[in-house]
Amino acid sequence: MSVLRVGDVEVATYVLDPPLDIRLAPRPYLHPVRTLGGTVVTDELCFDHPWHLGASVTIADVNGWNFWGGRTYVRDQGYTWLDDHGTIRHDGWEGSGLVERLRWNDGDGRTQLTERREISAAAAAGGWELTMTYSLTSIRDTALGSPATNGRDGGAGYGGFFWRCPPGRAVASEPHGSAAESVTLTVDDRYSLTFRGLSGDDRWFIRTDDYIGVGAALAWERPLLIPAGETLTRTMSVLIRDDFPEPQPE
Repeated sequence: MSVLRVGDVEVATYVLDPPLDIRLAPRPYLHPVRTLGGTVVTDELCFDHPWHLGASVTIADVNGWNFWGGRTYVRDQGYTWLDDHGTIRHDGWEGSGLVERLRWNDGDGRTQLTERREISAAAAAGGWELTMTYSLTSIRDTALGSPATNGRDGGAGYGGFFWRCPPGRAVASEPHGSAAESVTLTVDDRYSLTFRGLSGDDRWFIRTDDYIGVGAALAWERPLLIPAGETLTRTMSVLIRDDFPEPQPE
């Protein structure tokens, strides 16, 4: 477990090796993440989707293996419990700071992907900014997929960097499926999160009704292919700000 600070303020905890059921696709994740004012802006082990773990990198289909957690979407069958879950494991640190090597291992213990991940926190206008760069290197030809690529409609192309918020009332600046440069989520007039980092054919996966979450989806409509030995890199940033409502006249 590691702690991120901005000045003297602890703003996030990085959970390195959570002892979770394999069906939750165990992986490192950030939780709790806080504003500078102390408001918690992530959630974990949620009652509706217990495999939602703070802020993490998680993909529903890697060469047929589920690294997202929960049920797998099967074409012409719907969501089904399968013995197909993988785990993302810490494989060591590099140098100083939060620079990590990881392995994406399938249920048979084979490594599907290796990853280099770098996480940092810095003061920014009105709050602080979290930056995560992750680089996925394929061991063999690798297809990254999603429920959408496996036949589910309704914009279910989730998978990649994903952020789950606590329950509340949220408004997003962009619609679900947007390819905008950024999307801002304002929650309960208490805090706002501005996400950046789309690349290629990525799309914003946005939920504000059943639950609150934002992801940068890698396989929105079509599988994303990583040829053997090649590397896919994304840099995600989140500006985290306290958002206090204007005082009302008496």
